[in-house]
Amino acid sequence: MGETQSEVATRKKIKYRGIKAMPLVIGNETFEKLGTIGTSANLLVYLTTIFHLKNITATNIINIFNGTCNFGTVIGAFFSDTYFGRYTTLGFASVASFLGMLVMTLTAAISTLHPEPCKGSSATLCNAPTAGQMAFLLCGFGLLVIGASGIRPCNLAFGADQFDPNTESGRRGIGSFFNWYYFTYTFAVMVSFTAIVYVQSNVSWSWGLAIPTLLMFLSCALFFAGTKIYVRVVPDGSPFKSVAQVLVAAFKKRRLDLPEQPLSLFHHAPSSSLNSRLPFTNQFRCLSKAAIRTAEDVIKEDGAAENPWELCSVQQVEEVKCLLRILPIWGAGVIYYISVVQAQNFVVFQAIQADRRLGGAAFQIPPASFIVFAMLSITIWLPIYDRLILPILRKHTNKEDGITLLQKMGIGMFLSVITMVLSAIVETRRRTLAAGMKNEVSSMSALWLIPQMALSGLSEAFAVIGENEFFYRQCPENMRSIAASFLFVGLAGSSYLSSLLTSVVHRTTGWLAQDLNQGRLDYFYHVVAALEMMNLIYFLVCAKWYKYKGNTNTHSLQKPPV
Repeated sequence: MGETQSEVATRKKIKYRGIKAMPLVIGNETFEKLGTIGTSANLLVYLTTIFHLKNITATNIINIFNGTCNFGTVIGAFFSDTYFGRYTTLGFASVASFLGMLVMTLTAAISTLHPEPCKGSSATLCNAPTAGQMAFLLCGFGLLVIGASGIRPCNLAFGADQFDPNTESGRRGIGSFFNWYYFTYTFAVMVSFTAIVYVQSNVSWSWGLAIPTLLMFLSCALFFAGTKIYVRVVPDGSPFKSVAQVLVAAFKKRRLDLPEQPLSLFHHAPSSSLNSRLPFTNQFRCLSKAAIRTAEDVIKEDGAAENPWELCSVQQVEEVKCLLRILPIWGAGVIYYISVVQAQNFVVFQAIQADRRLGGAAFQIPPASFIVFAMLSITIWLPIYDRLILPILRKHTNKEDGITLLQKMGIGMFLSVITMVLSAIVETRRRTLAAGMKNEVSSMSALWLIPQMALSGLSEAFAVIGENEFFYRQCPENMRSIAASFLFVGLAGSSYLSSLLTSVVHRTTGWLAQDLNQGRLDYFYHVVAALEMMNLIYFLVCAKWYKYKGNTNTHSLQKPPV
C-alpha cells in the first residue's frame, strides 16, 4: 500500500539533514557516554573507600542504581512517545545527568560532604557517613537515574530520526548510524575503564569525577547547538491506549467469525498518524476480530469509529501484531546476553589465577582490564564492517544492510556459543597447568584469555547492534523510544537470570568455588554454551516464523523473507 498524497506532502516538508546533523549527534552521544560511564565505572570503589560503606551495602546501592536506570527507560520512553517527544526528553535528561554528575563531584571535592579519612595505624577507624551526606549523595544518584531513564531510550532513535527512511541514502544512513553509535559506546567504555579510572584511583577523586562532569557539559552544549537543524518527531498520543483498545475490542468480538475477505474489515487510518500503513496479515487472527464492523458500530463523519473500544481499524490491529511478533525475538535476546555477562564476570577471576606478566616484565595487566579487549574487538571490527565488508555484501545480496537484521542477530548468537566453548577450553588448560593446587597461580599466560574476550565482543557487534536496529525498525513509528527501552529491560533481565543461574549451579554442583583450581569453571562454561545453543535453535524457529513489518521493508532492496 503506497503513501497517500497528504503523507507525501508531509514528508516533503521535513528537511532531513542526516549527514549535517551527525557530527552533533555523535559528538553529543560520545561525550554523554564518556561522562556517564566515567562516573559510574568506579562507583563501587568510591562508596567503599571515600564513604566507608560496607561492601554489601555499596554493592546493593550499585545494583539498585543500575537496575533502576535500566527499568526506568520504560517510563522515560513512555513520556517521550506520548507527551514530550525525543528532543525535549533528551534535553531534559541530559541536564539532569549533568547535575547528577556535578553533585557526585561535589561529594568528593567538598570535605564536609563526605566522611573524614580513616584514622589509626592501619586506617581501620572509619566514620560512617552522616544522614545529610548520604542524602546529598543519593540526590546525585537520583538525578543520574532520571538522566539515564530519558537518554537511553531516546538517543538512538533520535539520531535515526535525522535520516529520511523513505530514501535509499536515508536507509543506508540509519544502518551506518547504528554501527557508529555502538562504536562510540565501546570507545567510551575503554577510555572510562582505563584513563578516567586511573585518575580516580591514583590522582584524585575530585578530578576523576570532575572530568566526566565536564564531558557531560560538552555533551549538553553540542546537543543544544543543533537545535535549529534537528528533525523533531511530534508525539502521536499514548501508544498503549491504542493497544488496550485492540485487546478490549477483540475480546468483546471473540465469538464473531472473521470474513473471508479482509477488505470487508474496518480499514480507517487517520492521515495525521506517524505510523506507516500496514497491510492485513493472518498471524494472531483472534486480534483481527477487533476490526469486524457490525450493525451496532457507529462511524463518525471523518471515518473514525465512534467507540474505539468496540471497533478498531486494521491499522491498529496490525500495530499490536508488530509488538507481539517482536516479543519472542526479545526473549531470545535476553537469554543470549547471559553469555556476555558470564564471560565478562568470570574472566576477571581467571586472570587473577593466571600469569598476567607481559613477557618477562614485572608489569602485570590488571585483571579487570581484560574486559576492555571485548570493547577493543568491537571498536576495531565496526569500521571494517561498515566501510569494507558491508559494501561487498550489498553488492552480492542486493540488500541495503548486506544481510537481514535477523541474520545479523543469528550470527551473534552463534558466536556466543563458540565463545563459551573456547572459554571452557582455555579454563581447562589454565587449571591443568595450575595442577589443581589450592590458590595456585597457573603458569598459563593470561594473554590466552584475549581470544575469548575478542570473540565475545564480535558476538555483541552482531547480536546487540542487530537487536537495537531490529526494535527500531519493526516497532510502530510512534513507539520507537519504547522500542529502544526493550534492550535495556532485556539487559536487566539477563543480569537477574545470570545471577540465578550462577547461584543454582554453585549450590548444586560446587563448580564455582572461590578458588578456581578447586572448582570446575570449564564445566559451567559448557553449561552456558549448551543453553546458548538451545537458545539459538529457538531463535532460528522464531526467525523463520517472523513476518517483517508491512510492505515498506527498510532493510532490504527486495521484499523481506516471510
